[in-house]
Amino acid sequence: MSSTSSRVPVGGAAYVRTVTAGRRTLRVAVRPGTDESLPPFLLMNGIGASLEVLQPFVDALDRRRTVIRFDVPGVGGSPRPVVPYNLATFSPVVARALTRLGFDAPVDVLGLSWGGGLAQHFAAQHRNRCRRLVLAATATGSLMVPANPRVLARMLTPRRHRDPDYARSIAGEIYGGTMRTHPERAAQVLHSATRLGPRRGYYYQLAASTGWSSLPFLKLIRQPTLIVAGDDDPIVPLVNARMMARLLPDARLHVYEGGHIALVTEAAELAPVIEDFLDA
Repeated sequence: MSSTSSRVPVGGAAYVRTVTAGRRTLRVAVRPGTDESLPPFLLMNGIGASLEVLQPFVDALDRRRTVIRFDVPGVGGSPRPVVPYNLATFSPVVARALTRLGFDAPVDVLGLSWGGGLAQHFAAQHRNRCRRLVLAATATGSLMVPANPRVLARMLTPRRHRDPDYARSIAGEIYGGTMRTHPERAAQVLHSATRLGPRRGYYYQLAASTGWSSLPFLKLIRQPTLIVAGDDDPIVPLVNARMMARLLPDARLHVYEGGHIALVTEAAELAPVIEDFLDA
């Protein structure tokens, strides 16, 4: 394994490293915290989104907390994968990348949307590396209450990440919440600082979760888990969060008024809820 690092303005005092682990190269951003007694906070992003998209949420978190983000292969600044991957094979890559970065102690993990599937795998496969788990706007994969077929069709293409006008036109329909009345905020979130990778990276990421479900192993996730879900999420209907809260051994559910990307667009409201859980 190898890595290179450089100071890059990704928000605050964050720096960026390129880390190679498990024959995959990832672009990683680390915002060092001021309190080394707090576990680092590892964020796993949604489909097609580079680590910059999470900047509003990172800015809303207490500066005492170290925050780690990364681009999956082929997205943002991470090179596209030579061969496809899936959630089960990518989770060990993330664990090795943490080791390469010098984070050997357990971390707290948050998974947003697609990243929630990866976070569930990480918690189950690497129990000793994950202290607490936050699942935001996510579900159990193929065995879930699905979104409207029209919404799913919009998710099959990375166009919303590449065309601000298109993102604005469909924001309310696919993201719900405040995007119904302020669709321009979705275009701003997705395009103000996003690094775009090749389209193939998006399709590799989409394929990585095709046919996947966490239902068979949810009982193996023993970490305290906070499920954060919106009451107007067209992509992941709320009933999925309620189902996960019942099936996970140690879970609590927080329902907010909003849609799929409220973690970013309403970060100031949700960050304190999540940090209260991490500090409990």
